[in-house]
Amino acid sequence: MNPAYIYRTIRFFFVIGVVILSLYAFLYLSKVTYPFIIGLAIAFLINPLVNIMEVKWKIPRALAVLIALVLIFAIFAGLITLLVAEIVSGADYLAKVVPQHLDTLIDFVEQFFAGQIIPLYNQLASLFNNLGTGQQDTIMTNIENVGKQFGSTLGDFIQGFFEKIPNILSWFPNAATVLIFSLLATFFISKDWHRLSGGIFSRMLPSRAKKSGRTVFADLQKALFGFVKAQATLVSITTVIILAGLLILRVDYAITIALVTGLVDIIPYLGTGLIFVPWIIYEAIGGEMSRALGLGILYIIVLVQRQIMEPKILSSSIGLDPLATLIALFAGFKLIGFLGLIAGPVTLVLITTLHKAGVFRDIWMFIKGNEEAD
Repeated sequence: MNPAYIYRTIRFFFVIGVVILSLYAFLYLSKVTYPFIIGLAIAFLINPLVNIMEVKWKIPRALAVLIALVLIFAIFAGLITLLVAEIVSGADYLAKVVPQHLDTLIDFVEQFFAGQIIPLYNQLASLFNNLGTGQQDTIMTNIENVGKQFGSTLGDFIQGFFEKIPNILSWFPNAATVLIFSLLATFFISKDWHRLSGGIFSRMLPSRAKKSGRTVFADLQKALFGFVKAQATLVSITTVIILAGLLILRVDYAITIALVTGLVDIIPYLGTGLIFVPWIIYEAIGGEMSRALGLGILYIIVLVQRQIMEPKILSSSIGLDPLATLIALFAGFKLIGFLGLIAGPVTLVLITTLHKAGVFRDIWMFIKGNEEAD
């Protein structure tokens, strides 16, 4: 066998091994360093704002980082306060109207049992009495088995639920600790961003790797902000459509419902359905068929526009081909579920960025080497 092929095979498996070991090391280290990874991500996101305050406004970088963190948390706190106030207002409204609708629901259930369940029970009882003794015993045995299985399953569920309560309660101190360490990591990473990115890390890499790394970093930064912009655009479109539809249907608290539904729309596929599907069923049971029909049409419009606009907006914001983005969304969803709808485009961005930076070409040249096959 030609030695060139042997060396190429060895280098190929060497690259595969390095990639696998790197992924394994990253997953292992991320379990104990995730607060600092979160801090790095936050520092990455606020870095443009910090740079503006430092360069244009001549604010010391440490103070600029502190102002950026305070500003971001103030915005989040304001949004949460507004949302809680709207929910309290809506809850007060519901406290007044729900009892009336609950009476309607109870009447519907009573009429359903009186008109459907009881006659059906009488028919089944009559058929059961006409069966032989052996057939009756078999049916009763099966019913008892189903009841025991249902009771066992319900008991296991309740037991598991109460067993998880201490774990849930213990999560809060851990979350507070993670939040503190993440904020401290964000402050120090962002404060020393230029020193870390241009000094320590730069001296550890060769010039070609530094050039490729800068290209990958710039493209990933552009893609990340493009992804956030795309999601904000999609949520805004959904909110406006829902608000317009609810105003046409003359629904009370249309603004609050539209804002909450728009925020819930961040959850892929299930988003608006978590609000609209129970609402439509409730209106139909309550006899408000015209409103249920209107809500159903509005829900369909929201779903259709989301499916049409999402690949297009993502591709234009991130800079990817619409077909490739659609394939990445579907493949990510099939492989890892709802998180795949985010991981799919991110993976596609990473692969595209590495390709543009020539990383794959460099790896192939390393595998190929200088040997020439006969």
